[in-house]
Amino acid sequence: MHEDARQRDAADPLADYRERFILPEGVIYLDGNSLGALPRATPDRLAEVVRGEWGEGLIRSWNSAGWIDLPQRVGAKIAPLIGAEPEEVIACDSTSVNLFKLIAGALSLKPGRKVVLSEPGNFPTDLYMIDGLEKQGLAQRRLAPRNELVGALDDDVAVLLLTHAHYKTGELFDMAALTRAAHDAGALVLWDLSHSCGAYPVDLNGCGADFAVGCGYKYLCGGPGAPAFAYVARRHQQALRQPLTGWMGHSAPFEFSDDYSPASGVDQMLCGTPPILGLAALEVGVDLVTQIGVERLYAKSQALSEFFRHCLSELGVSLDVVSPTDLAQRGSQLSFRHRDAFALCQALIARGVIGDFRDPDILRLGFAPAYLRFADMAEAARHLAEVLDSGEWRRAEFSERAAVT
Repeated sequence: MHEDARQRDAADPLADYRERFILPEGVIYLDGNSLGALPRATPDRLAEVVRGEWGEGLIRSWNSAGWIDLPQRVGAKIAPLIGAEPEEVIACDSTSVNLFKLIAGALSLKPGRKVVLSEPGNFPTDLYMIDGLEKQGLAQRRLAPRNELVGALDDDVAVLLLTHAHYKTGELFDMAALTRAAHDAGALVLWDLSHSCGAYPVDLNGCGADFAVGCGYKYLCGGPGAPAFAYVARRHQQALRQPLTGWMGHSAPFEFSDDYSPASGVDQMLCGTPPILGLAALEVGVDLVTQIGVERLYAKSQALSEFFRHCLSELGVSLDVVSPTDLAQRGSQLSFRHRDAFALCQALIARGVIGDFRDPDILRLGFAPAYLRFADMAEAARHLAEVLDSGEWRRAEFSERAAVT
């Protein structure tokens, strides 16, 4: 198993990219699908922004350092990663805020329809945003299991809102087929790409998508709380009106008019002042992902996850896999069901194998291929086998939950 891993690592065309990240010694990091590792170039870039652009340039840097254009610049760099044009993507706000803007904006394009259709078990913030709009009388939430979604697309549905790769299981939706089905029913589609952007090849324009959101701190390695992004297909940009009419989304913010006039194109998705430090860090991560290439990242992540399953099999580990076993239906993660998944996760973390837990019983392991090795897979599998065999996860301290699980 370990010799096999060494041979695979020696032949890995992405092996050298591991040195482009800062990783603690003795840690196997399998949680890049929740928070990406720190790119080695990010601290120096942030120091440059803080000491030079902010410290020396002061407010002049909005112009001289191009701060004012950062949302558009970073958005344009994200665009090819998701199959979009540069003028269709902007980096701003959080995923939750962008969801609110786009759900409300999409509803305004479908007068007479109020239903926002999603699936039970979608990521909570997606469902909460629909709920908030429902409480304002602007939307009606409808949930249908994924195998019943097409049948639930009736004349009342304005928007189909789905997460491309499911946050718990990694199961992928057929983006093209569901987008087509929604359009056939007269509805618009909003895709949440938080668990696929930077990890899985996405082609929004090829699928005819209407809107999309995604976060910057998972596979794009933008850092905790990094700005998110919003995608608006060019054909909707003139008619769309988003509800958070902040001054940066104004057509001429520095004219300081009392009346709101939306900016043209995707720029109207802006709201408040751009978070320059967050955007600067995100740009480093996006540049690195672009350099490596999403197709190569996805191919390696699938090879890593399959090798991990092989190692578990060799070690005699039998866990309930809730992720699809078909590679074509799975994102860059594997999830396992275990009654005491939280304690199991904490026992692994104590050994330096960092995955995460999703309530109530899911151990989730992410395979961010830019900095993971096949040797890491063999070692992580060994640790998991030993934790299960020894029963050390039953120790009391591994059942104590902190605020973030």
